[in-house]
Amino acid sequence: MGVAGQLIVSISQISERTLADVESFCAELDARGVPVSLLVAPRLKGGYRLDSDAPTVEWLTQRRRGGDAIVLHGYDEAATKKRRSEFATLPAHEANLRLMGADRVLEHLGLRTRLFAAPRWTVSQGTEKALPRNGFRLLAGLTGITDLVRQTTVRTRVLGVGEGFLTEPWWCRTLVLSAERTARRAGIVRIAVAARQLRRSGPRQAMLDAVDLALMHQCTPVVYHWRPYPALSDAA
Repeated sequence: MGVAGQLIVSISQISERTLADVESFCAELDARGVPVSLLVAPRLKGGYRLDSDAPTVEWLTQRRRGGDAIVLHGYDEAATKKRRSEFATLPAHEANLRLMGADRVLEHLGLRTRLFAAPRWTVSQGTEKALPRNGFRLLAGLTGITDLVRQTTVRTRVLGVGEGFLTEPWWCRTLVLSAERTARRAGIVRIAVAARQLRRSGPRQAMLDAVDLALMHQCTPVVYHWRPYPALSDAA
């Protein structure tokens, strides 16, 4: 047997508006033994605030208890210029303020995390500087996963539907083929979906097809996580 690859599935734009679709999609993944990385932002467009959405907070809390990961995914989508993602161009001090604000909200809700993935997966150098200063240990980016403590990056591209990625049928097919190619050569298959795409049969089916192919090629389903230093965990 060769070395097996890994599979990481993430969902963004989770809110009371999308929760029913997210829940039913997660049930499909649960049936396959695949945990999910849940990309969470305190504020989304349309005046949405996580701290006034108790059912979603409760659901996220339960999912985390069951082995899913909570990943901070921006602070305030609505306060961002059009066609620009929130952390793509921020200088360090502004990134710092937003990270502190977001961290406070999640801590207050009992959902604090040391993992970060920027909206649309793009981060400025300023954000990269500000993340470890705010205690973040892992950065999931567009083309790699960076351990911010060890300053090492594993090269692996994320494939997504919605939130900066296309949603057309040809793109969904491309995503499935790319996922299979990565799985076949035992790479890290990272697939991401924006929650509001999950009510559409095309994107939803593409995600499940990609998951099934990765599993068929023996990929191990995992979530974004940071591994502590062995000596530290022994001492603790």
